[in-house]
Amino acid sequence: CLTQLSIPYVIVEREDCSASLWRNRAYDRLKLHLAKEFCELPHMSYPVDAPTYIPKDQFVKYLDDYIECFDIQPKYNTAIESCTYDEGRRCWFSMARDMKTSMVVRYVARFLVVASGENSAENIPVIPGLHGYKSGATYSGKNVLVVECGNSGMEIAYDLASHGANTSIVVRSPVHVVTKEIIRLGMSLVQHTPVNAVDDLLVRLSKFVFGDLSRHGIAKTGRSAVIDVGTVGLIKKGVLGNISNIKGGIVEFENMNERTFDAIVFATGYKSTVNMWLKNGQSVLNNDGLPKKEFPNHWKGQNGLYCAGLAKWGLAGLAMDAKKIANDILSCLASMHDI
Repeated sequence: CLTQLSIPYVIVEREDCSASLWRNRAYDRLKLHLAKEFCELPHMSYPVDAPTYIPKDQFVKYLDDYIECFDIQPKYNTAIESCTYDEGRRCWFSMARDMKTSMVVRYVARFLVVASGENSAENIPVIPGLHGYKSGATYSGKNVLVVECGNSGMEIAYDLASHGANTSIVVRSPVHVVTKEIIRLGMSLVQHTPVNAVDDLLVRLSKFVFGDLSRHGIAKTGRSAVIDVGTVGLIKKGVLGNISNIKGGIVEFENMNERTFDAIVFATGYKSTVNMWLKNGQSVLNNDGLPKKEFPNHWKGQNGLYCAGLAKWGLAGLAMDAKKIANDILSCLASMHDI
């Protein structure tokens, strides 16, 4: 968006490539959970023949094509260590480290856009021998426990069960289970209908499709939706309570039950790390490094500070944020020029 408005910028990335989570840590069967029309970045659509739900490799190619199309040149292997606003000079001062040479680089900017994502650091326990999950193919016939039932947890559990693993899942908190079709309908309706009305309709549709899941250990709430890919039908008998202790392959649960597993998959997600380096972000971010204000009023703070893609609205929200931020910066620059 900045390129389209001829606004110069610098983008830094601590990893050695774009979309590192998708390239290096995503499991094989992963697809975008939303239909492709809600997962496009600004000014570039998916190919006409692309499937409705984009597979991992095709999404990565889309990002590569996007970078090439708009000549985006991130400074890879560059980690921001601190970023502070100088009231006197009215600028953001960022100290970054080149992770290859260990050299410190200083950036000075009138505007700062935090786009490090909701998923900056793994939110999992430190356990020896831990490694990433790629496919359920190697777990056939084994007893496997999946911890947490967000979108990744539900899909991994389905993948394991499909490959013949004896799969159980821990539901640590209430979830609101929906289908991809229900979400697609909601995303379409919300463009013309009040959000509360759409939410009410989706809740009713979900209840009609899944019935009462509480008897299977899945409590429902109004939090972000978890999209079922067939998991609910497969693992209704395998839902377990919270874990109290792990001793090797033996897992103890809060209800005093014990089970033995050959493998444990932690699908406990990621967390924001913005507050570790951003020193003056209180105008836009909370203590968890996420927006203080609700969508769609979350993206702008004070002193030229913005955040993009942190409101838990996926790629659709990121695209909206990017357009608003670019236009606002253009407006600010025009005002500064007029003074």
